[in-house]
Amino acid sequence: MAEITAQAVNEFRKTTGLGLMECKALLKEADGDVKKALTLAKEKHGKNAENRAGRATTAGRVEVYIHHDGKSGGLVEVNCETDFVARNDAFRALAKDLALQVVAANPTCVRREEMPADQVEEQKRIFIAQAADKPENVREKIAEGKLNAWYEEKVLLEQKFVKDGAQSIKDMILAVNARTGENITVSRFARFVIGEGTTAAAE
Repeated sequence: MAEITAQAVNEFRKTTGLGLMECKALLKEADGDVKKALTLAKEKHGKNAENRAGRATTAGRVEVYIHHDGKSGGLVEVNCETDFVARNDAFRALAKDLALQVVAANPTCVRREEMPADQVEEQKRIFIAQAADKPENVREKIAEGKLNAWYEEKVLLEQKFVKDGAQSIKDMILAVNARTGENITVSRFARFVIGEGTTAAAE
């Protein structure tokens, strides 16, 4: 079995936000393989998150991010179960990162179930048409794969974090979920850009 050093545990903790003992246990279980340990952590905390998913999230915070040029900004409502966690540094940092994500990545909705059905159907038609030279059963699979990639671009929870493309927004939320022991959800967001939604005055 590979030796699990203190440095490896600390690095894994920085990546996942989990406690030292849990990081050490996961690395031991993965025989020092960081990628395998990350997979184990996601599986474990994904299941824990599912168990917490039905719990009410009536606390939280509204976070704002304004781009340095002052021409774009975003608001996001992130919810948790208690005011105690809403004041937690990890939770507040998550909310700030989510507000940044809204401005930088311009998502359409929080989760794929909220995507307008007409947009989904239109994209699927486009992807099927792009594979018109393929057999029908293959066209459907190609379209499905492209549709999933499209969701990853448009749906906030499925987007890759703009500051770290190795993790999705959902992964980030699960990590804070694990650290706080509470159900954490994103309710809504808004993005503002100077000039959008207005008509320039005629010269």
